[in-house]
Amino acid sequence: SSKFSVNISILIVAVVIFLLVLHHNFLSLSDFLKRELSDSSPLGLQPIDFIPAAPQRLIDERNDKEISVVIAASDERLGGAIAAMNSIYHHTRSNVVFHIVTLNDTVDHLRVWLSGTALKNMRYRILDFDPRVLEGKVQVDPQKADTFKPLTFARFYLPSLVPHAEKVIYVDDDVIVQDDILELYNTPLKPGHAAAFSDDCDSTTSKVAVRGAGNQYNYIGFLDYKKETIRKLAMKANTCSFNPGVFVANLTEWKLQNITEQLEKWMALNVVEELYSKTLAGSITTPPLLIVFYKQHSSIDPMWNVRHLGSSAGKRYSPQFVKAAKLLHWNGHFKPWGRTASYAEVWEKWYVPDPTGKFNLIRRHSEAYEAK
Repeated sequence: SSKFSVNISILIVAVVIFLLVLHHNFLSLSDFLKRELSDSSPLGLQPIDFIPAAPQRLIDERNDKEISVVIAASDERLGGAIAAMNSIYHHTRSNVVFHIVTLNDTVDHLRVWLSGTALKNMRYRILDFDPRVLEGKVQVDPQKADTFKPLTFARFYLPSLVPHAEKVIYVDDDVIVQDDILELYNTPLKPGHAAAFSDDCDSTTSKVAVRGAGNQYNYIGFLDYKKETIRKLAMKANTCSFNPGVFVANLTEWKLQNITEQLEKWMALNVVEELYSKTLAGSITTPPLLIVFYKQHSSIDPMWNVRHLGSSAGKRYSPQFVKAAKLLHWNGHFKPWGRTASYAEVWEKWYVPDPTGKFNLIRRHSEAYEAK
């Protein structure tokens, strides 16, 4: 009978284990369904791809905190986004998930590039950005309609892009990361701050940049102080500007302060009142951010956004400094895929060739354009 009671005990234990496994699986399933249902956001941003399971090495190390990195990928610059992601992926052991924001017609090209190369083990979601969300908020000159880049505004909509994250990193497509992105993710944000940027005046890179229309350092370079709406804000004209190409955002705070709505308000006001500086060289995404985050942002380590590599100023960096930089940023006219930029060979190291060959044609075209 003792044998019989042992068997009964074993049977009971087996049944309990079976029920626990069943319960756990059911919870995972309902959690998964909940996630799937809530993933379609009001912005018309549809997650298109599933994220592959975390690689075993990550599970073993128990470093399972998910780090969300948002990057915009337009078709003509797709190779940039690919190289940026590859450099981030190779320098970290953290559980990084890329949220790649793109336009509908780029999705297939991007998917082929990611799945057909060494990048297939990366964890990512492809998000389709709907440019209609910008209607009435951006003035598009019909003569220059082809230079309008809707994806540059994706960073304004972070909570819709990554609804479940509390914190995200946003990076432009013309960057290369040379250190562990976990360090940037751990940037401390002061209470009440929704984002951390690298300021222009105190950054290591401002010392080499040429002062002038192409490299603005203060608010007057981006905003028209002759306009009453700007003057009423009482923001000092010589306040140091910041670079929005790399930043860390606290999305809990972002939602609390309705940052997206505030940015949209200033975009719409500009359409009516033309509030941005007339000498604005390039980014029309910067002025609304400067207004909304005036004296209300934390700082990231300047070595996490070493910039101007895409302008003539980039030639002044020493190879030692470039090697020490944690993140290199080719903002400016010359992109590293055009090969005429400073230190393009550093970028080349992380570029993964396009299996469709399409990007190679774009590269040849941009080299011819830059050589003019």
